Amino acid sequence: MISISNLARAGVFAGLLAFAASCSTTSMSPGDVLPPQTSGGATDDPATGFENVKAGSEEEFILSAGRRIYFTESSAALDDTAKATINNQIAFLNKYPRWFAKLQGFADDPGGDAKMVKLSQQRADAVMNYMIANGIAPGRLWAKGYGKERVVRACTERACKVQNRRVITNLRESRDEPDDGQ
Repeated sequence: MISISNLARAGVFAGLLAFAASCSTTSMSPGDVLPPQTSGGATDDPATGFENVKAGSEEEFILSAGRRIYFTESSAALDDTAKATINNQIAFLNKYPRWFAKLQGFADDPGGDAKMVKLSQQRADAVMNYMIANGIAPGRLWAKGYGKERVVRACTERACKVQNRRVITNLRESRDEPDDGQ
C-alpha cells in the first residue's frame, strides 16, 4: 500500500521536474541569426551626451584619463591603480601640451586639521613628483593640499571616507597665482 508521505514526496518530485522542464532554454542552430536591434541600446552604441566631446578638451581628459587619484588611510603612497590613472593623465598632457595641471590634495583621515593639510599636500606632491619623473615639465604643474576642506561626502563609514582621500587633477590654461585660494 502507498503511504501518504510517499505520495506527497512523489507529488513534490513531479512538481520540481515540471518546473525544471519549464526553465529550459531553446537551443539555436549554427545558422540561426538574431534579428537586428532597431531601437538602440547595444553596448557599443555611443553614450548619449558625449557625441560632441572635442579632442584635447577638459571633458576628454575627464572621460579618457580620469581626474581622481585615491589613497589608503593615512598614506600618500601611490598604488598600482593610482599610477595607472596618473599614466593616463601623463599621456593626455603629453599629447596636449597647452594644458597646465593643478593638483589638489584632500584628506579625511584620523588626526587634526594640521595633520590633514600636511597629508593632503604630501598626496598632491606625490602625484606631481610622479608626473615630473615621467616627463611632465615641472612648470606645468603645481600642488596644493586642502586637508578636510571640500569633502565629497561627510560621513563616518570607511567606504565613504575613501572618497575624500584623493587628489584631483584640474586642467588650467595658465598657472594660477600663488595663494589664490583655489
